[in-house]
Amino acid sequence: MSDISNGADAPRARWTYLDNFLNKAGPATDEEWVPGSETIRGLESSKVLSVSIHAQVCWPNFDKLQNTIDVSNLNRQFLFREADVGKSKAEVAAVFVEKRVQGVNITPYNGKIQDKGEEYYMQFNVIVCGLDSVEARRWINATLIDMVDQDNFESMKPLIDGGTEGFKGQARVILPTMTSCIECQLEMHAPRAAVPLCTLATIPRQPAHCIEWAHIIAWEEYRKGETLDTDDPEHITWLYQKALARAQEFNIPGVTYSMTQGVIKNIIPAIASTNAIIAASCCNEAFKIVTSSNPFLSNYMMYSGDEGVYTYTFETEQKPDCPVCGNLAKNITVNQNMSLQEFLDTLGERPEAQLKKPSIRSGTGTLYMRFPQSLEEQTRPNLEKKLEDLVSDGEEVGVSDPAFQISFKFRLVFGT
Repeated sequence: MSDISNGADAPRARWTYLDNFLNKAGPATDEEWVPGSETIRGLESSKVLSVSIHAQVCWPNFDKLQNTIDVSNLNRQFLFREADVGKSKAEVAAVFVEKRVQGVNITPYNGKIQDKGEEYYMQFNVIVCGLDSVEARRWINATLIDMVDQDNFESMKPLIDGGTEGFKGQARVILPTMTSCIECQLEMHAPRAAVPLCTLATIPRQPAHCIEWAHIIAWEEYRKGETLDTDDPEHITWLYQKALARAQEFNIPGVTYSMTQGVIKNIIPAIASTNAIIAASCCNEAFKIVTSSNPFLSNYMMYSGDEGVYTYTFETEQKPDCPVCGNLAKNITVNQNMSLQEFLDTLGERPEAQLKKPSIRSGTGTLYMRFPQSLEEQTRPNLEKKLEDLVSDGEEVGVSDPAFQISFKFRLVFGT
């Protein structure tokens, strides 16, 4: 296959180890799979999108969406150096990988995934995500599912999702509308337990309490009206200084700048070896999907490196009541005597919902709408009413949140 090259400066010989897989069938290869030059050319012409993933996918045509480099990024990957702090992750990574892997073409983008439209995502063969935000994962998951046209197979874009947490990690393959999606398994990403506001305000006991106090109370008191940017070093420094003073007042040691970042951005310490293992798994799945050379993961792999090396694969099931890929309303048991405001507050805490700014409609009309202001003022009185005065037992409601493009269907079942 020497006539096939990966860029003018990258002879095919350097990819001999890949060609060993692509030039002959293996024991698990599909009977209809055709090895050889056509498969290799298909691999070279494929386009992969990597969204905020630190360990890189080296691909002939590769787009990358990400934000800026922080000091905390330096200890968990090999792409960035101290001189790169403050620069675009995507741009620095693109330069590094293109220099290391001659012939690869990377187009970096520094921005939000929500800023890209459907036509942008449609150009890729596969999308690989290493996002540190459940909300962002849910957005890209819902977007790719909404893109699927049953009459156009090319509209179905496989999603490979990888994530790490200390010595643990996971990788999964999602075929939009065909397999279990991120929303189906949302309970696996349960929100962090909230600390009572009275504890933060009066009797902090831990360094994190002091940081949350600076985040929630001090910011609102001293910088009211100013939007907190968790990627702005000046904002983080201000919060750190306030939290440190609070900690010293209550003789609580342990508040550091890095801890302040971690609490505010909900960052869990990352370990380079775990990242490398999960990145390798994501790359492996992308390669198998694009080339069809071997069966891809079906559909979840978990890794644990706490004691030795342990991996386990299993198939998560698609849920008929999934609000994104299913067609049934999800049952939620509620106390009929709670107010609408209390119910909406619980939607931010429930593992199966995690909606921070919900608006709600019933079959008879709008119960509460946050936007526009005129409608919010009109529906605000409903917030104090009991659920039993607004909906009936077993009634379906539609809940929307500005963070998502879809409406979530829930069936409210009265109970204690």
